[in-house]
Amino acid sequence: MTPTHLHQRLATLCAETLPLPGQGSTPDRLLRLFEVGREDLTLAKLAEAHWDATAILAEAGRQPTSGAIYAVWAAEIPGASLTLIPAADHLILTGTKPFCSGSTLVDRALITAVDPTGHHYLIDLDLRLNAAHIDFDGSFWQTSAFASTLTANATLTAATLTPNDILGPPGWYLSRPGFWHGALGPAACWAGGAAGLLDYARRQKRRDPHTLAHLGAMEADIWAMRAYLHQAGTQIDATPNDPAAAQTLALTVRHLIEQSCTDVLRRFARAYGPHPLAADAAISRRYQELDLYLRQSHAERDLEALARNTHEAR
Repeated sequence: MTPTHLHQRLATLCAETLPLPGQGSTPDRLLRLFEVGREDLTLAKLAEAHWDATAILAEAGRQPTSGAIYAVWAAEIPGASLTLIPAADHLILTGTKPFCSGSTLVDRALITAVDPTGHHYLIDLDLRLNAAHIDFDGSFWQTSAFASTLTANATLTAATLTPNDILGPPGWYLSRPGFWHGALGPAACWAGGAAGLLDYARRQKRRDPHTLAHLGAMEADIWAMRAYLHQAGTQIDATPNDPAAAQTLALTVRHLIEQSCTDVLRRFARAYGPHPLAADAAISRRYQELDLYLRQSHAERDLEALARNTHEAR
């Protein structure tokens, strides 16, 4: 996908209105994300962030800016958060934010920052308006996987905001139920990315017993992941305002999908060997991107949190 095609396709997708989490059609939302991941993981990573941002805005009682493509930049390096500084009649945002996907592709970003007293905030930042105060550096990104997302570190120097640019009270971003509803968005994209590998496998002519065994297992993995997403969406719609239940559900489903995707990656390589990974550019990129994307799972840290949540709920 060329950069021009990517941007055009992204704009088309971002014009779609997905059902909001917890409003009765969450399975449809998650399965739409699955299908975009099946189409292309770079596209899915950017579109998922936009749709997450519009859901966050809705939860805050805001409307997205018409025609704008959004990102969510919430990655944190301990001790190196963006700083939100109060001034006379405005606010100043300064510091460096890591892992800003879509750096020069998006128009606005929901970005996390901390004030001098340690309170955390979420800010709706107009990137075009503040372009002179933002420097993007993508030189740290050394892998070809997701290269087209233009992921960069963003250094902000005295970007100017108004109080209206802040979404919700201090700590709102992490404490709302929608944080965990949104955590299922990337998992839906992971599952779709694995489904794209299965689509390739289905087109191949190798039908020896070992290949068929791996193919059958991958078919089962994809079926299971679609079922996980549908069931998760149904549970979110049943209890949309319970943050504890939302966290337990998200951690459970993200783990199950991460494990199924890992199984697909392992089986795909064992079934078809090095040829598609070395000689088919699209499949090689999808394989590498899925492997990298899965690392947004926090692995054993999430499993520990899941065990603590379920134990404390008893």
